[in-house]
Amino acid sequence: MSNLSMFFAQNVVATVEESVVVSDRFKDKEGKPVPWVIRSITEDENEACRKAATRKVKVNRVVGMPETDYNDYQARLAVASVVYPDLKDAELQKSYGILGAEKLLAKMLLPGEYATLQESVQRINGFDRDINELKDDVKN
Repeated sequence: MSNLSMFFAQNVVATVEESVVVSDRFKDKEGKPVPWVIRSITEDENEACRKAATRKVKVNRVVGMPETDYNDYQARLAVASVVYPDLKDAELQKSYGILGAEKLLAKMLLPGEYATLQESVQRINGFDRDINELKDDVKN
C-alpha cells in the first residue's frame, strides 16, 4: 500500500495568499501603489459562489433549468478571494455609495483593473492550469 500521508489534511498547504497590485490609482502615503491581498478558496466556497450566481430559468410552464450568471459568479469568486481591502466593510461601501461587495468591486475598479484582479483570482485558485500541463508535470 502506498504512503498517503502527503494527502493528510495536516500536511497540505490549506490556503495560499499573495499580494497583487491591481491598480496604480490606490496609493499609500509615499505615493506607491497599494497591493491587494488575495487568497485561494476551498471548493466548498467555490460551490457557494456558483450556487449564489445560479437561477432557475423557465423552459416552459412546468420545467425550470438552472442557469449560472457567469459575471455574477466571477464577481462572487473575486469577493471570496480578496482579503484586503475588506470589500464587506460598510464604510468602504458607503464611500462609493454602494451596498454589496460585488457591486463595490465594479464601482471601485476600471475595466482593465477588474480584469487584472480576475486574472489573479483565477490563477491563485488553480483555474489557469491546463489539464495537458498537469499531465506533463506528472510525467516529469
